[in-house]
Amino acid sequence: MKAYIGPYKKWWSTYEIASLIPFTSDEQQEKIGNFLYKTWLTNICNWINKLSGERKIKIRIDKYDTWSMDNTLAMIILPMLKQLKKTKQGSALVDDEDLPVYMRHTFSNGPDDCETDDRWVHYKWEWVLNEIIWAFENELDDSWEDQFVHGEPKYEFNNNFWKDTEYSQMIQTNPDYWVDREAIKEYDARIKNGFRLFGKYYRGLWD
Repeated sequence: MKAYIGPYKKWWSTYEIASLIPFTSDEQQEKIGNFLYKTWLTNICNWINKLSGERKIKIRIDKYDTWSMDNTLAMIILPMLKQLKKTKQGSALVDDEDLPVYMRHTFSNGPDDCETDDRWVHYKWEWVLNEIIWAFENELDDSWEDQFVHGEPKYEFNNNFWKDTEYSQMIQTNPDYWVDREAIKEYDARIKNGFRLFGKYYRGLWD
């Protein structure tokens, strides 16, 4: 795989020009932008935007990229998610059903009420991002199940299995070896939920 995705082209408009005027408020800049929009400057901006061309994008996919496509994509998505978490300037709205109970709506009408305090919006989105990142980290970790394996297995042939046949069976003989399969199931469910959140809030992944 080879991918080159260039930066976004600078988009010029009369509002962008107005924003360059020093010592003016946002309201004043908007009024100036509206006024300039009706002048020849709009045509100049359109000409410049057209001249600058499209964003440069070149992507080549090799056959081996799709042998384990989930793993290949995770290598790209994970660092992007981590950068987004550091640089994001806004937060997507998160449905209560996707949150732990303690983070869901309260209606205290006080200063810390999630309906009136923007900090709750960012806090909840941060939680969702963390769960998504955690899921992709584990997608790239082939050994995460090892933490639920205790002891070392020892195998022997059970030659008494199906006495009337030639078949024998491998049996595990170490009494100290065991696997916490319920914990594996819970851990895997959290990974799957992280991927579900990634799909549901895909359009919220912006800076």
